[in-house]
Amino acid sequence: MKTLATFHAMAQNNAWSNHRLHRACAELTFAELTAERTSFFPSIYRTLTHILFVDWYYLDAFERGGRGLSLFADMDRFTDFAALRQAQREADRRLLAFCEQLPDDAALDGDVQIQRRDHVQVDRVGDVLLHLFVHQIHHRGQAHAMLAGTRVKPPQLDEFFMAEELPLREAELRDLGLPVR
Repeated sequence: MKTLATFHAMAQNNAWSNHRLHRACAELTFAELTAERTSFFPSIYRTLTHILFVDWYYLDAFERGGRGLSLFADMDRFTDFAALRQAQREADRRLLAFCEQLPDDAALDGDVQIQRRDHVQVDRVGDVLLHLFVHQIHHRGQAHAMLAGTRVKPPQLDEFFMAEELPLREAELRDLGLPVR
């Protein structure tokens, strides 16, 4: 597998994992989603919101949108889970589109500027993408663990696109408009 294809697969797996986690969380009431739990963020809702806002932050940097830290201004903007879920799905589509528009492996060495509180960080596109994927995995794991303390069974998230396991995910990939592979 070539490097760029790996990044495409990571973005697809990211969207699929978010889909699975959000589908399970949708079975909870808003009170259950926002209930205080033990984790870095105090609820499943806060954790999922954090994932989304960080996605927006890095997508803005990749797309040179110029909004930077202002994207974190209204962390309480979602009053229902359906809106948060839809926004995450749209962010996942943007990340997929960004990865798919990279013309070749050399594009992963391009610069991306990330607004920090006191400076602009310049890093490689490939490194920032890997950072974002690790961030997602880390916080999805936290949400997954909190979900285990509810009446809803947490979904399987520690899978990648293994050929033999296609029947386990084919319908979800079709729902997301992702390649069935």
